[in-house]
Amino acid sequence: MSLDIVAELEYIEKVKKINEGKNLKYLILTMGCQLNENDSEKISGMIENMGYTKTENIEESDLVVFNTCCVRENAEDRLFGKLGEVKKIKEKRGTIIAIGGCMMQEKHIVEKLKQSYSFFDIVFGTHTLHKFPKDLYTKLFENKRIEDVLDIDGEIIEGLPITRNDNIKASVTIMNGCNNFCTYCIVPYVRGRERSRNPEDVLNEVRELAKKGYKEITLLGQNVNSYLKSGKVDFDCKVKSFADLLREVNKIEGIERIRFISPHPKDFTDDVIESIRDCDKVCKIIHLPLQSGSTQVLKLMNRRYTKEQYLNLVEKMKKMIPEVVFSTDIIVGFPGETDEDFEDTLDVVRKVHFEQVFMFIYSRRVGTPGDRMENQVPEEIKHARFDKLKELVESQISENNQKYVGTVQKVLVEGTSKTNEELLTGRTDSNKVVNFVGGKDLIGNVVKLKIVSEHMWYLKGEIVE
Repeated sequence: MSLDIVAELEYIEKVKKINEGKNLKYLILTMGCQLNENDSEKISGMIENMGYTKTENIEESDLVVFNTCCVRENAEDRLFGKLGEVKKIKEKRGTIIAIGGCMMQEKHIVEKLKQSYSFFDIVFGTHTLHKFPKDLYTKLFENKRIEDVLDIDGEIIEGLPITRNDNIKASVTIMNGCNNFCTYCIVPYVRGRERSRNPEDVLNEVRELAKKGYKEITLLGQNVNSYLKSGKVDFDCKVKSFADLLREVNKIEGIERIRFISPHPKDFTDDVIESIRDCDKVCKIIHLPLQSGSTQVLKLMNRRYTKEQYLNLVEKMKKMIPEVVFSTDIIVGFPGETDEDFEDTLDVVRKVHFEQVFMFIYSRRVGTPGDRMENQVPEEIKHARFDKLKELVESQISENNQKYVGTVQKVLVEGTSKTNEELLTGRTDSNKVVNFVGGKDLIGNVVKLKIVSEHMWYLKGEIVE
């Protein structure tokens, strides 16, 4: 156990003693990606060990933590809007306001907070998340505002307590940071360079989750298929690559499904494709971020592959893994994108027939090369292109769904449907939502369902006897 984590565990005990008998409640507001959600689970683990109880009611919160994202501008708008709401609650009950995550690594955001939202109590960054117990203790004991942000890359800290939001599916971070510096992306500047976790720490975490009854694991990283390729990699372990890690996780008894996000097309080597093919627990839906179908725009984005290379990679995977399907991310309206460039994107979507497309209108981020580029695309053109892409994607959904009708699918049952408590809901290997009638004793199990109909955003199934 590192000295850092020993010190933080001591601060957890100190805060717990201060809070003894007070029945304090906390709320975390998480913005952004699954990595942020995983970070929030660690923050929850620390907070609950310090004597707070989770609540969904912000009005009764004694501690509110914002875990921020800075990938898109609307995250900033959401943060500043919510801060105004929490200010009133703070005035009533003395609520402590802590703001952490990626956005706090941006100096201009922290300056804006100090100038216009100076009622906050704690600011912490992506590299100081593990020090939250010390920051909270200092606030409680000395009653002064804390700014705890590092501009240098942080270390991998193991052993933090964690409170999971789910008892069937869990995410496991395998690496932090990114070395790619795509010109639209702020992530390398706020999460730092790539640092891989020790494979044994990853495998031990998955083994513990399996013992607790978790069925599905998602391996997380900004660029998972560059795992162990950069930074400190001299671990004494037989796992030497992401392909090896997939094979080792696949061996862990009790785990029934393995997913991963996000890979980078340029790093998708044959050994990873072979591991996906060979490992029966690895889901055969691959999230393969496209971002643009135009070779020219991809070059401006610093993505380091062409339209043709992307399509060739898709074809190679289809040959090696016949049942493979794909999901993707697409950015519309990057600086310099022409009508012809956008048509190239539509062409790739038509050819690949993605199961899911996560579509985004380009958002300028201060500090990125994209923000300084000329030829910014007017907002009305961005939105028109987005609508056209959305129309194409939705026209393909029904066609993709039809291929499931009449088939038998293995579905991991996650719980009751959010829209109808009489129905159970789960997901196929390819991440399709399936609703069906069944007993609640099936929750947490993999069941075989015959798909009887498709309904755009979900499938309907019947239990196969």
